[in-house]
Amino acid sequence: MKSNILKIIVIDNDRLFHAAYRYYFETYQDYSLQGIYVSVDDALEDYENVLPDIIVSEVSMPEICGIQGIGMFRKKDSEVKIIMISAQNDFELIKRAFKNRANGYLTKPVTKKRLYNALNSIKYEGATMSNDIVKAVISMFHRKSYNAFSERENQIIDYLCQGATYKLIADKLFVTPSTVNFHIQNIYLKLDVNSKSEALTKLQEMEN
Repeated sequence: MKSNILKIIVIDNDRLFHAAYRYYFETYQDYSLQGIYVSVDDALEDYENVLPDIIVSEVSMPEICGIQGIGMFRKKDSEVKIIMISAQNDFELIKRAFKNRANGYLTKPVTKKRLYNALNSIKYEGATMSNDIVKAVISMFHRKSYNAFSERENQIIDYLCQGATYKLIADKLFVTPSTVNFHIQNIYLKLDVNSKSEALTKLQEMEN
């Protein structure tokens, strides 16, 4: 952090939010908005001209997603702070963001107050996270885990119990549906069942 007024850039391909960001930063005294970009590529191209202290980036974008962009920005400046913003509070997505060395994760809608508090948390504590994300992380660690199954199998069991389809589970875990099917067959084998309904019944019995 190089000065009292920190330089911020925002990356969001939805131009409808750009006016809101400009308004927010007009009210902040400690943070200066140096640019709003519609893609990671655009922000990288202009990076040396700005040298931001904090990057606020949308996760979901058509070409390079925000999480992929983290490593690219780190090559430019290993110390830059990066906050991910997303409409999703899915644990696997959050975990992926932090594994890629994000400093924060906020869920939409991002209000003027929530963004300001997040910037302050980054400035003074080096990290930030939405309250709903904190609750999701806590519930993730509190969820039922079965010793007979691997970590991945337990993740799939958790989604199965929530009624998720194979495709949805695959999307959540960033794997193919065939990989999910492979793990589910192993789960059925360990439970000695032949269907999802039998599996759920057996799992319920194991909890009692």
